[in-house]
Amino acid sequence: MTQPIEDYALIGDLMTSGLVGRDGSIDWLCLPRFDSAACFARLLGDEENGHWRIAPLGAADGERCTRRAYVDGSLVLESYWETETGTVKVIDFMPQRDVAPDVVRIVEGISGSVRMLSTLRLRFDYGHVVPWVRRSDGDRVAVAGPDSAWFRSEPPVRTWGEDNSTRSQFPVTAGRRVAFVLTWHPSHEPRPEPTDPFEALESSLSDWREWSAPCRYEGPYREAVTRSLITLKALTYAPTGGIVAAATTSLPEELGGVRNWDYRYCWLRDATLTLGSLLTTGFLDEARAWREWLLRAVAGAPADLQIMYGIAGERRIPESELPWLRGYASSAPVRVGNAAVDQLQLDVYGEVMDSLHLARSAGLPAEAHSWRIQLALLDFLDQNWHRPDEGLWEVRGPRRHFVHSKVMAWVAADRAVRTLEGDPSLPGEPDRFRAMRDAVHRDVCDNGFDPERGTFTQYYGSRELDAATLLIPRVGFLPPDDPRVIGTVDAVRAELGRSGLVRRYSTADTDDGLPGDEGAFLACSFWLADALYLTGREDEARALFERLLSVRNDVGLLAEEYDPVSGRQLGNFPQAFSHVGLVNTALTLAGMEKRTTEAG
Repeated sequence: MTQPIEDYALIGDLMTSGLVGRDGSIDWLCLPRFDSAACFARLLGDEENGHWRIAPLGAADGERCTRRAYVDGSLVLESYWETETGTVKVIDFMPQRDVAPDVVRIVEGISGSVRMLSTLRLRFDYGHVVPWVRRSDGDRVAVAGPDSAWFRSEPPVRTWGEDNSTRSQFPVTAGRRVAFVLTWHPSHEPRPEPTDPFEALESSLSDWREWSAPCRYEGPYREAVTRSLITLKALTYAPTGGIVAAATTSLPEELGGVRNWDYRYCWLRDATLTLGSLLTTGFLDEARAWREWLLRAVAGAPADLQIMYGIAGERRIPESELPWLRGYASSAPVRVGNAAVDQLQLDVYGEVMDSLHLARSAGLPAEAHSWRIQLALLDFLDQNWHRPDEGLWEVRGPRRHFVHSKVMAWVAADRAVRTLEGDPSLPGEPDRFRAMRDAVHRDVCDNGFDPERGTFTQYYGSRELDAATLLIPRVGFLPPDDPRVIGTVDAVRAELGRSGLVRRYSTADTDDGLPGDEGAFLACSFWLADALYLTGREDEARALFERLLSVRNDVGLLAEEYDPVSGRQLGNFPQAFSHVGLVNTALTLAGMEKRTTEAG
């Protein structure tokens, strides 16, 4: 049975993550990294592709827990089951890693007596490989090729093998706790030291609360902002500072459709907005780590700048399909890797320049080599900004002169000028960059604006619209009170609106190389709220923001998209871009957003 995407909660250890359903089943878990092959892949297949469910004995497939929530300020999930014989709580988390990744599940009796059943089906290589499971000193060890996982309980409970799964059955009464620990390690290495699950729980709660406490936001939406920041932290690969776009691959943008992509990588398009949210809310260490990841990733020949990289800055992300997985809700194909890595997207040059300018303006100490990298990027862009590209949304149709790409080329030149004006000791040619900035601005206004309808369009010569043009006042290309900005906001809202939310573009009118449709794009809907606020419609902006808050699931998480008709979340989950949008709009409404630009 396919659970709705919004039925899942996230757990993670800052190197990888898993998804826990409301039925008590972990249906997605990649070990040891975000981009590793999943050992639980039921999310994209069925139970034979791997999962781990803990629920009261006799709970039917798909039967949900009574209620659940994260412990305040943490990524520790508590799920309550109320039965005829008593109430039980299941605590799920992944402690921050020492050597090996652990998944810890603690079952605690609250009242009465409840018999519980744990069913563990490990399937390595995205649900494709059934491991050999054997006993060892009272525990279980599963091995297949390079992968090995140890499974134990504390205290020991009755465990047996059945139907290619490992099952455990046990009673819990009020106050009794039974813990399970699943630990992965490379099969050629010795078993790691076992983790004490109860100590790990205390340290995890302490670690997360200590991390989230300094949040500077004190407005009316603190709970939502804090949860989004915790989610962004959970999507961060701690060793490098890279932030993955989402924890999953191939969750569909349309149920039953083919718009299914792997988002377990780091996109440059997210850089400026993410950096701004971290800096403004006080998470300077994370902002610094993201900035350092960015500098390492983009180092090299400017012509080779990619739109995305691996979590450690890897450049090769080949795309392939997994035919043994039927796809979420039969949405095939299931893809790993992402061929969009080879696209030309000129907007990324602007996003890199804007991010590094923002970091410098916020007082993050600049790396000595950073400005030299930026100058090399500017030299390339100066010669190439006039080219068509695939655009922000990675269309797999023909290249176009996308308006957003040109606007971000303007941003790149503008931030270079501002940097040199702020520090004349830096090398560079401010007059050349001013000329480039002016040339791009004229080009966009002459060719990307439809005077008949009073709106900027998706690309030069088109009548289609693009929600990315909502960012024009935010990046400072034009002031918010410019009639062209107001006209664009109104046109996007009218033509791309869907039940009050916003699509990226019209799939019916845009040749993006793919069949089918998609839902309302949540990040774009937050951008609309920002644009409404900036153009003086604060009440409408707040109403839209609160509508978007209502789209979150019961534990405060957002996917990439939303279908207002069915009330279902769509796309990869949880989505960093959506949560960055939530944080930044909350900051905008509170007057806290640090806008380091002025209109050009």
